Amino acid sequence: MGLLELLAKLRTPLLDKMFLLITELGGEMAFIAVAVVVFWCFSKKDGYLLMTIGFVGMVVNQFLKLSFKVLRPWVKNPDFKAVEAAIDDASGFSFPSGHTQNSVGLYGTLATLSKSSLTRAIFLVLCIIVPFSRLYLGVHTPLDVSFSFFFAIFLICVFKPLFSKIYEKTAYMMIFLSVLSVFALLFVIYVQFIFDPSTLASDQLHNYDSALKNAYLILGAILGVLIALPIERRFIKFDESGRWYTQIIKAAFGLLLVLLLLEGLKLPLNYILPENTIARALRYGFVVFFAIVIYPLSFKLYRRLENSIEKSRKTKNAK
Repeated sequence: MGLLELLAKLRTPLLDKMFLLITELGGEMAFIAVAVVVFWCFSKKDGYLLMTIGFVGMVVNQFLKLSFKVLRPWVKNPDFKAVEAAIDDASGFSFPSGHTQNSVGLYGTLATLSKSSLTRAIFLVLCIIVPFSRLYLGVHTPLDVSFSFFFAIFLICVFKPLFSKIYEKTAYMMIFLSVLSVFALLFVIYVQFIFDPSTLASDQLHNYDSALKNAYLILGAILGVLIALPIERRFIKFDESGRWYTQIIKAAFGLLLVLLLLEGLKLPLNYILPENTIARALRYGFVVFFAIVIYPLSFKLYRRLENSIEKSRKTKNAK
Protein backbone atom coordinates (compact mmCIF):
# COMPACT_ATOMS: atom_id res chain seq x y z
CA MET A 1 0.00 0.00 0.00
CA GLY A 2 3.02 2.26 0.40
CA LEU A 3 3.28 3.07 -3.32
CA LEU A 4 -0.47 3.68 -3.61
CA GLU A 5 -0.43 6.06 -0.66
CA LEU A 6 2.53 7.90 -2.19
CA LEU A 7 0.73 8.26 -5.52
CA ALA A 8 -2.41 9.40 -3.71
CA LYS A 9 -0.46 12.35 -2.30
CA LEU A 10 0.50 13.39 -5.84
CA ARG A 11 -3.07 13.49 -7.14
CA THR A 12 -4.52 16.66 -8.61
CA PRO A 13 -7.89 17.19 -10.33
CA LEU A 14 -6.11 17.54 -13.68
CA LEU A 15 -4.10 14.32 -13.24
CA ASP A 16 -7.22 12.51 -12.05
CA LYS A 17 -9.03 13.41 -15.27
CA MET A 18 -6.02 12.52 -17.39
CA PHE A 19 -5.54 9.07 -15.86
CA LEU A 20 -9.28 8.37 -15.94
CA LEU A 21 -9.07 8.84 -19.71
CA ILE A 22 -5.87 6.81 -20.02
CA THR A 23 -7.26 3.88 -18.03
CA GLU A 24 -10.14 3.55 -20.53
CA LEU A 25 -7.55 2.47 -23.11
CA GLY A 26 -7.42 -0.81 -21.20
CA GLY A 27 -11.17 -1.25 -21.02
CA GLU A 28 -13.53 -3.56 -22.88
CA MET A 29 -14.60 -1.05 -25.53
CA ALA A 30 -11.02 -0.06 -26.35
CA PHE A 31 -10.10 -3.72 -26.82
CA ILE A 32 -13.11 -4.34 -29.09
CA ALA A 33 -12.47 -1.20 -31.13
CA VAL A 34 -8.78 -1.87 -31.74
CA ALA A 35 -9.22 -5.59 -32.45
CA VAL A 36 -11.98 -5.13 -35.04
CA VAL A 37 -10.24 -2.20 -36.76
CA VAL A 38 -7.09 -4.31 -37.11
CA PHE A 39 -9.24 -7.17 -38.43
CA TRP A 40 -11.11 -5.01 -40.98
CA CYS A 41 -8.36 -2.68 -42.13
CA PHE A 42 -4.95 -4.23 -41.57
CA SER A 43 -4.74 -7.99 -41.06
CA LYS A 44 -7.32 -10.68 -40.38
CA LYS A 45 -4.59 -12.88 -38.93
CA ASP A 46 -3.51 -10.18 -36.46
CA GLY A 47 -7.15 -9.46 -35.60
CA TYR A 48 -7.73 -13.11 -34.69
CA LEU A 49 -4.48 -13.09 -32.72
CA LEU A 50 -5.59 -10.08 -30.68
CA MET A 51 -8.98 -11.67 -30.01
CA THR A 52 -7.35 -14.91 -28.86
CA ILE A 53 -4.91 -13.23 -26.49
CA GLY A 54 -7.76 -11.12 -25.12
CA PHE A 55 -10.16 -14.05 -24.64
CA VAL A 56 -7.59 -16.36 -23.01
CA GLY A 57 -6.37 -13.54 -20.80
CA MET A 58 -9.93 -12.80 -19.65
CA VAL A 59 -10.66 -16.44 -18.77
CA VAL A 60 -7.51 -16.77 -16.67
CA ASN A 61 -7.98 -13.32 -15.17
CA GLN A 62 -11.55 -13.98 -14.07
CA PHE A 63 -10.72 -17.45 -12.75
CA LEU A 64 -7.90 -16.06 -10.60
CA LYS A 65 -10.11 -13.23 -9.33
CA LEU A 66 -12.65 -15.74 -8.01
CA SER A 67 -10.00 -18.15 -6.72
CA PHE A 68 -8.00 -15.65 -4.66
CA LYS A 69 -10.83 -13.22 -3.76
CA VAL A 70 -8.40 -10.34 -3.14
CA LEU A 71 -10.29 -7.24 -2.03
CA ARG A 72 -9.77 -3.86 -3.62
CA PRO A 73 -7.28 -1.53 -1.87
CA TRP A 74 -9.92 0.78 -0.40
CA VAL A 75 -11.86 -2.21 0.94
CA LYS A 76 -8.81 -3.79 2.60
CA ASN A 77 -7.78 -0.45 4.04
CA PRO A 78 -10.75 1.86 4.71
CA ASP A 79 -8.35 4.74 5.40
CA PHE A 80 -7.11 4.60 1.81
CA LYS A 81 -9.11 6.56 -0.76
CA ALA A 82 -9.19 5.64 -4.43
CA VAL A 83 -10.19 8.20 -7.06
CA GLU A 84 -13.96 8.21 -6.67
CA ALA A 85 -14.75 8.30 -10.39
CA ALA A 86 -12.71 5.12 -10.97
CA ILE A 87 -14.46 2.97 -8.35
CA ASP A 88 -17.67 2.24 -10.27
CA ASP A 89 -15.69 0.83 -13.22
CA ALA A 90 -13.52 -1.32 -10.93
CA SER A 91 -15.74 -4.40 -11.03
CA GLY A 92 -14.69 -7.78 -9.67
CA PHE A 93 -11.98 -8.65 -7.18
CA SER A 94 -8.64 -6.89 -7.26
CA PHE A 95 -6.13 -9.60 -8.24
CA PRO A 96 -5.16 -9.71 -11.05
CA SER A 97 -5.73 -6.47 -12.96
CA GLY A 98 -8.04 -6.85 -15.96
CA HIS A 99 -7.19 -3.45 -17.46
CA THR A 100 -3.49 -4.30 -17.31
CA GLN A 101 -4.16 -7.70 -18.87
CA ASN A 102 -6.14 -6.12 -21.71
CA SER A 103 -3.80 -3.22 -22.40
CA VAL A 104 -0.49 -5.11 -22.32
CA GLY A 105 -1.95 -8.01 -24.30
CA LEU A 106 -3.42 -5.62 -26.88
CA TYR A 107 -0.74 -2.96 -27.25
CA GLY A 108 2.13 -5.34 -26.54
CA THR A 109 1.01 -7.54 -29.44
CA LEU A 110 0.67 -4.51 -31.70
CA ALA A 111 4.18 -3.42 -30.71
CA THR A 112 5.58 -6.78 -31.85
CA LEU A 113 3.67 -6.49 -35.14
CA SER A 114 4.52 -2.87 -35.87
CA LYS A 115 7.12 -2.09 -38.53
CA SER A 116 7.40 1.56 -37.54
CA SER A 117 9.67 2.62 -34.69
CA LEU A 118 7.30 5.47 -33.82
CA THR A 119 4.15 3.36 -33.56
CA ARG A 120 6.08 0.66 -31.71
CA ALA A 121 7.22 3.24 -29.18
CA ILE A 122 3.65 4.52 -28.77
CA PHE A 123 2.33 1.01 -28.12
CA LEU A 124 5.09 0.31 -25.61
CA VAL A 125 4.30 3.55 -23.77
CA LEU A 126 0.65 2.45 -23.57
CA CYS A 127 1.80 -0.88 -22.11
CA ILE A 128 3.31 1.09 -19.24
CA ILE A 129 1.03 4.06 -18.75
CA VAL A 130 -2.29 2.17 -18.70
CA PRO A 131 -1.16 -0.22 -15.91
CA PHE A 132 0.33 2.78 -14.08
CA SER A 133 -3.06 4.51 -14.27
CA ARG A 134 -4.57 1.65 -12.23
CA LEU A 135 -2.04 2.35 -9.47
CA TYR A 136 -2.51 6.11 -9.62
CA LEU A 137 -6.29 5.77 -9.42
CA GLY A 138 -5.87 3.47 -6.43
CA VAL A 139 -7.96 0.59 -7.81
CA HIS A 140 -5.15 -2.01 -7.93
CA THR A 141 -2.00 -2.90 -6.02
CA PRO A 142 1.48 -3.32 -7.60
CA LEU A 143 1.06 -7.11 -7.29
CA ASP A 144 -2.24 -7.02 -9.24
CA VAL A 145 -0.65 -4.98 -12.01
CA SER A 146 2.74 -6.71 -12.21
CA PHE A 147 1.23 -10.22 -12.41
CA SER A 148 -1.10 -9.22 -15.25
CA PHE A 149 1.71 -7.37 -17.03
CA PHE A 150 3.99 -10.40 -17.17
CA PHE A 151 1.18 -12.86 -17.83
CA ALA A 152 0.09 -10.81 -20.86
CA ILE A 153 3.66 -10.90 -22.17
CA PHE A 154 3.66 -14.67 -21.64
CA LEU A 155 0.47 -14.98 -23.73
CA ILE A 156 2.03 -12.94 -26.53
CA CYS A 157 5.12 -15.17 -26.51
CA VAL A 158 2.93 -18.30 -26.70
CA PHE A 159 0.22 -17.36 -29.19
CA LYS A 160 2.11 -15.21 -31.69
CA PRO A 161 4.39 -18.07 -32.86
CA LEU A 162 1.48 -20.52 -32.58
CA PHE A 163 -0.59 -18.46 -35.01
CA SER A 164 2.24 -18.43 -37.53
CA LYS A 165 1.86 -22.23 -37.69
CA ILE A 166 -1.91 -22.76 -37.57
CA TYR A 167 -3.52 -19.66 -39.10
CA GLU A 168 -3.40 -20.69 -42.76
CA LYS A 169 -5.11 -24.05 -42.10
CA THR A 170 -8.83 -23.66 -41.39
CA ALA A 171 -8.95 -27.12 -39.78
CA TYR A 172 -6.19 -26.18 -37.33
CA MET A 173 -7.92 -22.92 -36.47
CA MET A 174 -11.21 -24.73 -35.90
CA ILE A 175 -9.56 -27.23 -33.56
CA PHE A 176 -7.83 -24.38 -31.73
CA LEU A 177 -11.04 -22.36 -31.36
CA SER A 178 -12.94 -25.48 -30.27
CA VAL A 179 -10.41 -26.02 -27.48
CA LEU A 180 -10.82 -22.38 -26.41
CA SER A 181 -14.60 -22.83 -26.44
CA VAL A 182 -14.33 -25.86 -24.17
CA PHE A 183 -12.23 -23.90 -21.68
CA ALA A 184 -14.69 -21.00 -21.82
CA LEU A 185 -17.58 -23.42 -21.22
CA LEU A 186 -15.75 -25.01 -18.29
CA PHE A 187 -15.28 -21.56 -16.81
CA VAL A 188 -19.01 -20.85 -17.16
CA ILE A 189 -19.77 -24.17 -15.43
CA TYR A 190 -17.31 -23.31 -12.66
CA VAL A 191 -18.80 -19.88 -12.04
CA GLN A 192 -22.44 -20.87 -12.49
CA PHE A 193 -22.55 -24.26 -10.78
CA ILE A 194 -19.38 -24.99 -8.79
CA PHE A 195 -18.36 -21.73 -7.17
CA ASP A 196 -20.46 -21.01 -4.08
CA PRO A 197 -21.30 -17.28 -3.87
CA SER A 198 -22.57 -17.80 -0.33
CA THR A 199 -18.92 -17.92 0.75
CA LEU A 200 -18.70 -14.21 -0.07
CA ALA A 201 -19.71 -11.39 2.21
CA SER A 202 -22.91 -9.65 1.13
CA ASP A 203 -21.00 -6.51 0.14
CA GLN A 204 -18.77 -8.60 -2.16
CA LEU A 205 -21.49 -10.39 -4.13
CA HIS A 206 -21.10 -7.84 -6.92
CA ASN A 207 -17.69 -9.39 -7.56
CA TYR A 208 -19.36 -12.73 -8.27
CA ASP A 209 -21.88 -11.02 -10.56
CA SER A 210 -18.98 -9.48 -12.48
CA ALA A 211 -17.32 -12.88 -12.95
CA LEU A 212 -20.61 -14.43 -14.10
CA LYS A 213 -21.20 -11.70 -16.69
CA ASN A 214 -17.66 -11.98 -18.02
CA ALA A 215 -17.84 -15.78 -18.17
CA TYR A 216 -20.85 -15.67 -20.51
CA LEU A 217 -19.35 -12.77 -22.47
CA ILE A 218 -16.19 -14.78 -23.18
CA LEU A 219 -18.10 -17.94 -24.09
CA GLY A 220 -20.38 -16.07 -26.48
CA ALA A 221 -17.51 -14.19 -28.12
CA ILE A 222 -15.39 -17.31 -28.68
CA LEU A 223 -18.35 -19.24 -30.09
CA GLY A 224 -19.01 -16.28 -32.37
CA VAL A 225 -15.49 -16.56 -33.78
CA LEU A 226 -15.78 -20.35 -34.04
CA ILE A 227 -18.96 -20.08 -36.15
CA ALA A 228 -17.89 -17.07 -38.19
CA LEU A 229 -14.34 -18.04 -39.20
CA PRO A 230 -15.17 -20.88 -41.66
CA ILE A 231 -18.02 -18.82 -43.17
CA GLU A 232 -15.76 -15.83 -43.75
CA ARG A 233 -13.02 -17.99 -45.25
CA ARG A 234 -15.31 -19.87 -47.60
CA PHE A 235 -17.82 -17.24 -48.70
CA ILE A 236 -16.68 -13.72 -47.76
CA LYS A 237 -12.90 -13.66 -48.26
CA PHE A 238 -12.74 -9.91 -47.85
CA ASP A 239 -9.67 -7.85 -48.58
CA GLU A 240 -8.39 -5.77 -45.67
CA SER A 241 -6.52 -3.26 -47.84
CA GLY A 242 -7.80 0.08 -49.06
CA ARG A 243 -7.04 3.75 -49.47
CA TRP A 244 -6.59 5.66 -46.22
CA TYR A 245 -9.84 7.59 -46.61
CA THR A 246 -11.99 4.50 -47.23
CA GLN A 247 -10.27 2.72 -44.35
CA ILE A 248 -11.24 5.56 -42.01
CA ILE A 249 -14.85 5.47 -43.22
CA LYS A 250 -14.93 1.66 -42.98
CA ALA A 251 -13.56 1.66 -39.43
CA ALA A 252 -15.71 4.55 -38.16
CA PHE A 253 -18.99 3.27 -39.59
CA GLY A 254 -18.25 -0.31 -38.50
CA LEU A 255 -17.47 0.74 -34.94
CA LEU A 256 -20.68 2.75 -34.81
CA LEU A 257 -22.67 -0.31 -35.91
CA VAL A 258 -20.91 -2.54 -33.37
CA LEU A 259 -21.68 -0.08 -30.59
CA LEU A 260 -25.32 0.20 -31.67
CA LEU A 261 -25.64 -3.58 -31.75
CA LEU A 262 -24.08 -4.02 -28.33
CA GLU A 263 -26.51 -1.55 -26.82
CA GLY A 264 -29.50 -2.25 -29.05
CA LEU A 265 -29.57 -6.00 -28.47
CA LYS A 266 -29.37 -5.64 -24.71
CA LEU A 267 -33.01 -4.79 -24.01
CA PRO A 268 -34.76 -7.39 -26.22
CA LEU A 269 -32.41 -10.23 -25.28
CA ASN A 270 -32.59 -9.42 -21.57
CA TYR A 271 -36.37 -9.38 -21.86
CA ILE A 272 -36.69 -12.91 -23.25
CA LEU A 273 -33.61 -14.60 -21.74
CA PRO A 274 -31.79 -14.60 -18.37
CA GLU A 275 -29.96 -11.30 -18.08
CA ASN A 276 -26.14 -11.38 -17.91
CA THR A 277 -26.01 -15.10 -18.73
CA ILE A 278 -27.45 -16.59 -21.94
CA ALA A 279 -28.59 -13.17 -23.16
CA ARG A 280 -25.09 -11.78 -22.69
CA ALA A 281 -23.48 -14.73 -24.48
CA LEU A 282 -25.83 -14.35 -27.46
CA ARG A 283 -25.32 -10.59 -27.60
CA TYR A 284 -21.54 -10.74 -27.74
CA GLY A 285 -21.57 -13.83 -29.95
CA PHE A 286 -23.75 -12.07 -32.53
CA VAL A 287 -21.64 -8.90 -32.40
CA VAL A 288 -18.50 -10.94 -33.09
CA PHE A 289 -20.28 -12.76 -35.93
CA PHE A 290 -21.43 -9.41 -37.33
CA ALA A 291 -17.87 -8.05 -37.24
CA ILE A 292 -16.37 -11.10 -38.97
CA VAL A 293 -19.08 -12.07 -41.50
CA ILE A 294 -21.90 -9.54 -41.92
CA TYR A 295 -20.19 -6.15 -41.94
CA PRO A 296 -17.40 -7.26 -44.35
CA LEU A 297 -20.12 -7.91 -46.95
CA SER A 298 -20.20 -4.13 -47.38
CA PHE A 299 -16.49 -3.83 -48.14
CA LYS A 300 -17.08 -4.15 -51.88
CA LEU A 301 -19.05 -0.91 -51.66
CA TYR A 302 -16.05 0.81 -50.10
CA ARG A 303 -13.90 -0.57 -52.92
CA ARG A 304 -16.34 0.83 -55.49
CA LEU A 305 -16.30 4.19 -53.74
CA GLU A 306 -12.53 4.13 -53.81
CA ASN A 307 -12.42 3.25 -57.50
CA SER A 308 -14.96 5.96 -58.28
CA ILE A 309 -12.93 8.61 -56.47
CA GLU A 310 -9.71 7.50 -58.13
CA LYS A 311 -11.36 7.48 -61.57
CA SER A 312 -12.76 10.95 -60.99
CA ARG A 313 -9.35 12.18 -59.87
CA LYS A 314 -7.63 10.77 -62.95
CA THR A 315 -10.26 12.34 -65.23
CA LYS A 316 -9.78 15.67 -63.55
CA ASN A 317 -5.99 15.49 -63.86
CA ALA A 318 -6.29 14.51 -67.54
CA LYS A 319 -8.14 17.75 -68.23
